[in-house]
Amino acid sequence: MNRIWCLILSFLMLSVYAQEDKNKGHYDESPFKQLKEELPTPNMFRTASGAPGPAYYQQQADYKMSIRLDEEKDVIYGDETITYTNNSPDMLEYLWVQLDQNMRAADSPTKMLYESKADTRPMTIETYSKRYREGAFDGGFKLELLQDANGKDMQFIINQTMMRIDLEKPLAPTEKISFRIKWNYNINNYRKEGEGGRSGFELMEDGNKIYVIAQFFPRMAVYNDVEGWQNMQFWGRSEFALPFGTYDVSITVPDDHVLNATGKLMNEKEVLSNQQYQRMQQAWKSYDKPVMIVNEAEATKAEKSRSKKMKTWKFFADNVRDFAFSSSRKFIWDAMAVKLNDKDVIAMSLYPREANPLWEEYSTRTVAHTLKEYSNLTFDYPYHKAISVSAEDQGMEYPMICWNFGRPTKDGYVSDRTKYGMIAVIIHEIGHNFFPMIVNSDERQWTWMDEGLNTFLQYTTEQNFKKSFPNEVFPEGFDSFPSRRGAPKDIVEYMSMPQKVLEPIMTQGDHVHNFGANAYGKPGTALVVLRNTVMGKKLFDHAFRTYANRWKFKHPTPADFFRTMEDASAMDLDWFWRGWFYTTWYVDMGIEKVTPYYLQKTQVNGENRLQFVEKSNEIDPAEFKKMKELKQLDSKMDPKVRKDLKNPTYFYEVVYNRPGKLIMPLLVTFEFEDGTVKEVRYPYMMWRLNDETFTKFYGFDKPVKKITIDAKQETADIDISNNVWTVM
Repeated sequence: MNRIWCLILSFLMLSVYAQEDKNKGHYDESPFKQLKEELPTPNMFRTASGAPGPAYYQQQADYKMSIRLDEEKDVIYGDETITYTNNSPDMLEYLWVQLDQNMRAADSPTKMLYESKADTRPMTIETYSKRYREGAFDGGFKLELLQDANGKDMQFIINQTMMRIDLEKPLAPTEKISFRIKWNYNINNYRKEGEGGRSGFELMEDGNKIYVIAQFFPRMAVYNDVEGWQNMQFWGRSEFALPFGTYDVSITVPDDHVLNATGKLMNEKEVLSNQQYQRMQQAWKSYDKPVMIVNEAEATKAEKSRSKKMKTWKFFADNVRDFAFSSSRKFIWDAMAVKLNDKDVIAMSLYPREANPLWEEYSTRTVAHTLKEYSNLTFDYPYHKAISVSAEDQGMEYPMICWNFGRPTKDGYVSDRTKYGMIAVIIHEIGHNFFPMIVNSDERQWTWMDEGLNTFLQYTTEQNFKKSFPNEVFPEGFDSFPSRRGAPKDIVEYMSMPQKVLEPIMTQGDHVHNFGANAYGKPGTALVVLRNTVMGKKLFDHAFRTYANRWKFKHPTPADFFRTMEDASAMDLDWFWRGWFYTTWYVDMGIEKVTPYYLQKTQVNGENRLQFVEKSNEIDPAEFKKMKELKQLDSKMDPKVRKDLKNPTYFYEVVYNRPGKLIMPLLVTFEFEDGTVKEVRYPYMMWRLNDETFTKFYGFDKPVKKITIDAKQETADIDISNNVWTVM
């Protein structure tokens, strides 16, 4: 009986300890446990090296669309034909199409996701009426028809933001199918309470609107070797998984609008005036500053008109995964050329006069800077243009075009926060052209694969801002661009939070408490640490570039990224991926104890010996030169060796500890009394057999004044109060 009670007590104690450990972010598994169980088995589609396999395939979806924008009713009408090619080895019984606008349908369950609490602050009658008396915004697709190539109605079923099209016969490998969808929907005012969104229109004070239109057409879902059909609903946060294809798109808008979109403008001479066309030709030759295609005076004149005539802009894009456009009569339009090795690309911006002088000075030049920096770290930007559009309260990306916030106040004041926030979001959204528009990861499942990788590249691009803006003077207290994310110290607050509000990076984005920090900040910082502190820039840059080139215009998974980074660098990084991506562990390393030791002479069997002791009874350094045994030893040495002999007389035993479970290299800085400094960088492997403490014994020729761990804050250590030891 006593034995049974002992076993029960032991079990309970272990449970308590395990729970306490878990609450601190410490889990039972070893930080050095390999990732073999977590990563999928390599196969003919995706190899163990992280490269596409010989049987790799991806589907293709080609679109021919006619779009009409009704500015008076704020309705968009679409007529599209989709040609879908089955490049898989599978028979497809049905197709899945994404209807992302349905998240704004009046009966969408998305609205049920968010808490609502009593707001006791005074409100206007209009606000009260909008919140509690008016009906929900009537968003979502209204489907007018769905027919096959022969004009026959097709069977379908809609499940919230997904539509299944049932085929009369399975689509065999290599076969194609074409079908037509006509649809319309009410365009949302994305700044209006209850409507929101990543696309829609912004109502300006003068009554004009700026349209930023995206997720605006039924789009094919991804079918691949990893998931089969993409089957996650769009709840408004985790973004999109899309196949590549061609887009032949005609967009009809009011005649006085300026419009731009994904793809090459095919009827440039029809929609641009002769003067605008000539300015565009000039922009292709201007590499140092933007050329005004539509200047502020012209835009100000146009915004006072209300043309009833319509104009059609035609675009064609090849090998892109999506399409978006922006249109307004208020737009100023500037452009400049960017040289990427032997290729020219055009950088552009569209913005209202309310965005000046900030946008005229910085937007297009920031686009150009971004294209250069990202290309340097990955591959040369393959498309012919990149566009930044001013859309307040927005930050969203699509192939070749993106929406970005940041404008002066009404009286023209531009704070540092507004200015650098705008520049940062332009860099970030233009950067998304690389991840995921080209390196086409599944944003719906793995948000970090585009947001995290892009945040890393954004940070490096921001820190190189002076390359393109040599005269930029940063705010007081900043030696470089005031980046909000990327530096290890900036993720400490998040990694220090209670475990109940933390999830591993590998968690699907809709289920994360702190989405921005988890999907953007932490993975971006992880890659900064991996590059600067773990791998070194040379190894990291080669491996990262290898990944980008292996998977451009393809669909990578996390395993493909992890494996490629190891394959191209000859570094086992399982410990790093596990700690940073699969757990909520945190970094905390400290100095537990420092014990000075001294040399004293002692006699053993009549011979001189040296012995380390803790008490201060050290040998006078001058006595070393007098010791007979040392002189005899020196005389027997090679002169070259004797020349470099050291005479340490100050010794220290340092016990380092690791309260945090996340493994990191140990970076130690010794400061000596004479003002000199010595840095020692221990590899992560030092912790392999020392889960809690690691002891090192040092000998120096001068006394140590201070020892500091991670003096430059490279590792995201959450508690630096235990990082320093000084002489008392």
